[in-house]
Amino acid sequence: MRDIAGMSILITGGGSGLGAGAAKYFAARGARVTICGRRADKIKAVADDIGDACHAVVADITIADDRQRLVNAAVDHGDGLDALINNAANMMRGPITDLDEQGLLDIFHSNVVSGMLLTGLATPHLEKDGGAVIFFGSVHTRRAFPSASPYAATKGAVEALTKVLAAELGSKNIRVNCIVPGAILTEINQRAGLFDDAAAAQRLNDMASSHVLGRIGTEIEIAEAIDYLIRAEWTTGAVLEVDGGLGLGLTNA
Repeated sequence: MRDIAGMSILITGGGSGLGAGAAKYFAARGARVTICGRRADKIKAVADDIGDACHAVVADITIADDRQRLVNAAVDHGDGLDALINNAANMMRGPITDLDEQGLLDIFHSNVVSGMLLTGLATPHLEKDGGAVIFFGSVHTRRAFPSASPYAATKGAVEALTKVLAAELGSKNIRVNCIVPGAILTEINQRAGLFDDAAAAQRLNDMASSHVLGRIGTEIEIAEAIDYLIRAEWTTGAVLEVDGGLGLGLTNA
């Protein structure tokens, strides 16, 4: 397996949650990390906490110029690009009778289309040394949560996309994989205006017993899975469930 030390890693949505956790994890192991986000204060705080190994770029991945600027910044900061972690995503919920077309287009743009286009921009750099692309699926594709159809649909698309791109980019020695996390406290629901911090934390903790292992997960446990998929040179097209058994649909019957 390859060594993380010296790698250049680009992480979208790096201002909080899984993205921030991954940035800290990989920088601590010698990688040069570039993070992005729309909230300048958030990504600056993460970069300041990590130090010189982390470069923060204020960028919106739904904007073409921002995507190109972001890839350029990562290549400059890391002297190339070894891994792209497509972490940025938004949440949308609502009954099927109330959904609006623009809202659906927006969430597919942020959760699916932008990651596809960013991967395309990163490909010429990743193929130089056999790089890796990571997407994030969701347990929403394993368990049905009413009123979450927009988000679940985007994550189903991402899982299908992972396999197609793995086949397409294999000849370039680029590996494409996907992680399906269980319940982990991030800010996705708060950004969508669905819960405040306290309610979001309570909601997730209430889900602990639905995990076979009896608890929700941590950012570090997801970063460890990303680590494996970046370093494993014969793993591609995998959809790796790192969910504490949440997707098994545990029942007491």
